[in-house]
Amino acid sequence: MRKRSNRARAVVAVVAAAVLGAAGCDAVGGGSPGPSGPRAEAKPSPTAVWDRSPDSIAAVGDSITRGFDACAVLSDCPEVSWATGSSAEVDSLAVRLLGKTGAATHSWNYAMTGARMADLPAQVGRAVVRRPQLLTVMVGANDACRSTTSDMTSVADFRADFEESLRTLREELPKTQVYVASVPDLKRLWSQGRTNPLGKQIWKLGICPSMLSDADALDAAATTRRDTVQDRVEGYNKVLEEVCAKDTRCRFDGDAVFDYHFGTDQLSHWDWFHPSTVGQARLAEIAYRTVTAREP
Repeated sequence: MRKRSNRARAVVAVVAAAVLGAAGCDAVGGGSPGPSGPRAEAKPSPTAVWDRSPDSIAAVGDSITRGFDACAVLSDCPEVSWATGSSAEVDSLAVRLLGKTGAATHSWNYAMTGARMADLPAQVGRAVVRRPQLLTVMVGANDACRSTTSDMTSVADFRADFEESLRTLREELPKTQVYVASVPDLKRLWSQGRTNPLGKQIWKLGICPSMLSDADALDAAATTRRDTVQDRVEGYNKVLEEVCAKDTRCRFDGDAVFDYHFGTDQLSHWDWFHPSTVGQARLAEIAYRTVTAREP
């Protein structure tokens, strides 16, 4: 018991030193003919314009797309990114669509650890320079993961920034396709990660406090706080779905990432919150299914 206790304190000490040197809070996805007639001519169906085999990919978003905490403590690991990574363990969306050589030369990762939806328009602005045929979007966890629930991004602001991001894209690249991943179920990540005592000690250092603080508290106040975060995440996902639906070259994952039941094997064993390499592989699978499906 003494050896295990000493080891746990040593790991927490290493993480604490890294956290104190870092800034911010960061959280952790046609064969049928379309209708005929004037209506079909006025608004083509998504199936008619969707290319299931794009030849270049750019990724925007937050720490999940950067592979944060998947390889080492409090470090980005883009090689295991679900979107553009090169790791054979993950088999990223880029590798699945473009092959290893194509992914190495025709995929780019502009996501940033700590990013929120307000940062997305600038990321998209950098991505359009590459003129990708497919843009992947995964963002929103950090908008909910704040110090308090009152600090969370409002649904209205979230919508406005996402709409601005798509306008920025369309001004330069009207035919680029967009894959939008839903925000993960943060409450489920809490319920899974809280089973690990070391993970809960690390959470105390400031990982997604709106959801993870006082991890073992089950009183009315704690329950209300977590439910408020969960409601906001569901609101964000509704925005992603609605805004994407207005663009014939945009596909939302239908809440597939939100609905995915991440277990402890799919969570980083550094922070018990971000996806592990296994979790990144699951996100790549979800994205590939959505992008290559005949119907949106």
